Amino acid sequence: MADSYFPRWRRQSAAAEGSVVGTDERLAWPQMFAMGIQHVVAMFGSTVLAPLLMGFDPNLCIFMSGIGTLLFFVLVGGRVPSYLGSSFAFIGLVIAVTGYGGHGPNLNIPVALGGIIACGVVYAIIGLIVSAVGTRWIESLMPPVVTGAIVCVIGLNLAPIAVRGVSGSNFDSWMALVTVLCVGAVAVFARGMLQRLLILIGLLMAYVIYAIVTNGLGMGKPIDFSIVANAAWFGMPHFTSPVFDPHAMALLAPIAVILVAENLGHIKAVSAMTGQNLDRYIGRAFLGDGLATIVSGFAGGTGVTTYAENIGVMAVTKIYSTLVFVIAAVIALVLGFSPKFGAVIQTIPGPVLGGVSIVVFGLIAVTGARIWVVNKVDFSDNRNLIVAAVTLVLGAGDFSLKLGGFGLGGIGTATFGAIILYALLRRKPTQGPVA
Repeated sequence: MADSYFPRWRRQSAAAEGSVVGTDERLAWPQMFAMGIQHVVAMFGSTVLAPLLMGFDPNLCIFMSGIGTLLFFVLVGGRVPSYLGSSFAFIGLVIAVTGYGGHGPNLNIPVALGGIIACGVVYAIIGLIVSAVGTRWIESLMPPVVTGAIVCVIGLNLAPIAVRGVSGSNFDSWMALVTVLCVGAVAVFARGMLQRLLILIGLLMAYVIYAIVTNGLGMGKPIDFSIVANAAWFGMPHFTSPVFDPHAMALLAPIAVILVAENLGHIKAVSAMTGQNLDRYIGRAFLGDGLATIVSGFAGGTGVTTYAENIGVMAVTKIYSTLVFVIAAVIALVLGFSPKFGAVIQTIPGPVLGGVSIVVFGLIAVTGARIWVVNKVDFSDNRNLIVAAVTLVLGAGDFSLKLGGFGLGGIGTATFGAIILYALLRRKPTQGPVA
């Protein structure tokens, strides 16, 4: 009998308890619910941080992450365990096209939304092509030296944004460093799940310290808790309509290439962990991620991507059941209907958010380097050396190119530069004997 579109999710037997839970298995429902909460907590820090850095409504973005995850689940037939959260690849270019100053709501969000939708369309088209012809061409265009450089560039390109955000006063700079130390302490000295949630726990520690120093001791700008008291417990998310500006669309659409590289790496990682070959679902995964980005853009949310944080949780727990992500998505939807929850997020002080940004952007850069290490990229090969070197400087220096009305920022030029440079240098000319 042919396989059904969705798995049947058989209940794991009591005798097998504690062993690996496959994508088509499940635990008892109370345990599944607990795992769903854990995945929400894992994605929470980054899914909230990204929209805050771009001036988006984090409550709406949490809501849209749930919608996107459910859409992805349906598109892949419940076969690929993934959570879709706010993508960091959009931050630099969204700030560029909107002129966002880094504080409060972004008044030019509609312009960014048109670009996010354009990116989602390109991404979905790539997904359809991959579904038709396979992934070999993508793996050929974007080997580890290229994907590692692109991921690294995202972190380096965002670094100036993080530093500028905490340079308003001496107090802000010191509180940002305190936040960095809090996150570092959790990363090094905590154990188990606390260590996996280093960003969230470190942020909470820094938040408490900031409140004591400002609200308690009278230093710096105190946290205004009145917005939490005045917010309703339940209410509709605040949706925003897009504006389709050709310049913003041209600038943001190429981010699809970065999302492809990111998603491909995540699916390969899940395949390695589960021992299942998920290559046949890659095209559908790209399509699901692209459609989720389009839907999010039409509602007023950020572009989305599969989340490494949740892949990390799966690696720790050995629970790969795709049903867990349905539960996590539903919990995110519920949180999205709580303005009070959104108000709590808005009380996060700028210096604390900036300190967390320094760590997160640094981790993104190091993740790119880790791709090189894990895949044993040979830097004695001059081709790899040149591709990586040029890509890093183009991205970190925010090298921009304009051709007529079309423009590319640092991340865009670095991404396409890496792909094109590798393609041009991959065919080594045959050398004759040296005279």
